[in-house]
This record gives sequence, C-alpha cells and structure tokens, in this order.
Amino acid sequence: MFTGIVEEMGTLKSIRKGPHSAVLEIQAKVVLEDIHLGDSIAVNGVCLTATSFSPTGFTADVMHETLNRSALAQLRPGSPVNLERAMAANGRFGGHIVAGHVDGMGTVRSVEKDDNAIWYTIAAGPEVLKYVVEKGSITIDGISLTVARVDDTSFAISAIPHTVAVTVLSQRRPGDLVNLETDIIGKYVEKLLHFPREAEKRPPASGITKEFLTRCGY
Repeated sequence: MFTGIVEEMGTLKSIRKGPHSAVLEIQAKVVLEDIHLGDSIAVNGVCLTATSFSPTGFTADVMHETLNRSALAQLRPGSPVNLERAMAANGRFGGHIVAGHVDGMGTVRSVEKDDNAIWYTIAAGPEVLKYVVEKGSITIDGISLTVARVDDTSFAISAIPHTVAVTVLSQRRPGDLVNLETDIIGKYVEKLLHFPREAEKRPPASGITKEFLTRCGY
C-alpha cells in the first residue's frame, strides 16, 4: 500500500524491452535508504518489485499486463519518475489509499497557471471517470491529488507549486500520457452493490452425483 506522497524523483537509466516485457533500471537515492530485494516501490504510480539494487539505483521487471495498462512503455532513458516506498506501519497517512494498481491512462488536455496554482485537465475514458468524483481523491503518476472538477470526458486538479516542482508534473505537457488510479473504496462499493444476490443464495456445487454413489457401492 502507498499513500501517493512522492518521496523523490528518480531517473530512468535504461529500459531493456522484451517482446512483451521490460526491465527498468532506475537511479535513485531516498528509496534506497532501507531497500531490500523484493520491496515494493511505486514508479509513476505503478507498484513494482525491486529485483536488484546498488548504491545508486535499483531494477524492476515490468510484465505484459503492466505495459498495456500504464504509460511506463512511453519512458525513455533520462526520463524522471516519481518514486515512493510502500507505506510503513508507523508512518503518516499523508495522501489516500493507493494500491499502485493503475486503472488506465489519461491524456493531459491542458496546463493552465492560476495565480499560485497550476491546473491540469486530464482526459480519460468512462471506465475511469465513473469512479472520479469532485473533491474526491485521484492518483496521477503516483501523486495523490484532489479532484477540483469533473465532466463526462475529463477531470481537473489544481496543484500547488511545491507539488509540481518535486514531481514529474513539472514535465507534463498537453498530449502526454499519465497513469491514473482511482479511489479503491469506490470500486469495492460498486462491486458490492452490483453483486448478484442469487449467487449468494445458490448452494455450493457438489461433486457427489448418483453415478458417483453407484461406483462407490451405494
């Protein structure tokens, strides 16, 4: 579990692509302070597993499903990436519940300055937008943000200069793809509300049949 509070920006040193997979080598500092093999690290909001590490960085495998669902495939050597370690049990919950499981990608529609704030409007599909509510939480490239407005084709967030400066938001321009993860609570509520009641009442399937009992001498 993560909180969407980015700890540092790392740099993608290399990406080795296979037919349907990739291995990322990421230069970092803060997330290496207590790193172990197998640790979960969110890279632009995608939960990845550290498969090796050195004093200057770590590597992570990216599987087919992750490449299809996220914008990690768009990264190039030198690209900055948001990094966050999994939340410690005694840590502060500064953002919201973030699983690191990207729901889909959005496209930056516009970036507008508004006094000390910067507005980002993100176009997204209905499969994502149905979980986006005004004043609710959204994760963009691993950053926990508050939805300021939403319509049928997009939503917008208003970021303070500090958030922009210390994350990859500073690099985002109209047309760029971003990783989106909606609030997980909404997805669980939807599942419970639409789960077929008859399935709950249906008795579990049994492997005991008349033929089975005959074979066993009954």
